[in-house]
Amino acid sequence: MNFNYSEEQSLISDSLSKLLSDNCGQEARKSLLSDDKDHDPAIWAALSDMGLLGLPIPEAYDGIGGSAVDTMVAAVEFGRHLAFEPFLASVVLGGSAIQLAGTAEQKQALLPGIADGSKKLAVALLEPEGRFDVGHVATRAIKEGTSYRLSGQKSAVIGAPSADLLIVSARTKGGTPTESDGLSLFLVRPDTDGVTLKTYRLADGRAGADIVLENVEVTSSDLLGSENQALDTIEHIADLGTSAFCAEALGALEKIIGLTTEYLKVRTQFGRPIGEFQALQHQLAEMMIDFEHARSLIYEAAMTADSTDAHVRKKAISAAKVFLGERGRAICQNAIQMHGGIGMTEDYELGDYVKRTLVTELAFGDVDHHLARYAGQL
Repeated sequence: MNFNYSEEQSLISDSLSKLLSDNCGQEARKSLLSDDKDHDPAIWAALSDMGLLGLPIPEAYDGIGGSAVDTMVAAVEFGRHLAFEPFLASVVLGGSAIQLAGTAEQKQALLPGIADGSKKLAVALLEPEGRFDVGHVATRAIKEGTSYRLSGQKSAVIGAPSADLLIVSARTKGGTPTESDGLSLFLVRPDTDGVTLKTYRLADGRAGADIVLENVEVTSSDLLGSENQALDTIEHIADLGTSAFCAEALGALEKIIGLTTEYLKVRTQFGRPIGEFQALQHQLAEMMIDFEHARSLIYEAAMTADSTDAHVRKKAISAAKVFLGERGRAICQNAIQMHGGIGMTEDYELGDYVKRTLVTELAFGDVDHHLARYAGQL
């Protein structure tokens, strides 16, 4: 597999790396958390100026028209620098939902705003009782003339606290939450009567929310895509998001291995750098092998994420997610073990990278969920 970026992808990677290196260090992140801010508006504006918020959005809607692989290149940098910016929530998940399901009018109304950063979206697909199954939808939308009334709960909606618009899955037909037929997507404004956001911080510091919908009225123009037939689109949106989450983890794991390598060079024991001890060399080599294997699988997942062949797409993305969940966690555990006590302190960045990796491990499905999904495709 060719791991080299194209000229355009190298430009994306280099320019984004410089922006985030200059503005997204540990002190900057702590400042955002202490000020209870979801992200840095100055970085968001800079991303807009660079055109990166339009990365996966078609040129017809003021975007760049990049592929999921291009998105992966950017997501690696967001993970490498632990950025709080809602790129994944708004651009990847929100932008994908509008592109895959929106009418021409909805695309024209929303995609340019996502691309220039003036409009932030969040996508609410998971529910408390559904584990990680995006097809498990108990939230109901009852049609009343030209309106719908939505009631239900959504969980772990990343980026929701700062979103201008929510995209919510709901059941418009069918009696049980697990029926594949009868799902629809709706645009919901967070300030609509009946919408309650229970906000919190994810383990890595990013903002998320659980959402309660109580008799929320939306109009038929807020229906996104065809009524009752949204399951395939919902799964594709989640896969595009999962691919980007995996890429974020790749960037974080690279930093974890880099920090560990440097620590083994400077930490001495018995008058020698501990990196000279063979047992630790073997452990570090195993981490590097796992990282390269993860990179292969995550690259393959990104190359299939745009595909409408759900069978191929699901296999590649679930394979990457399972390996990342098992061996990515092992990389984190080995790194903390080799660092000793300093690896557990708040002031040392290793713990921040471990937290980002663990959040991505659980996003849109843990190991058990994706192992079962992969098996279902065989």
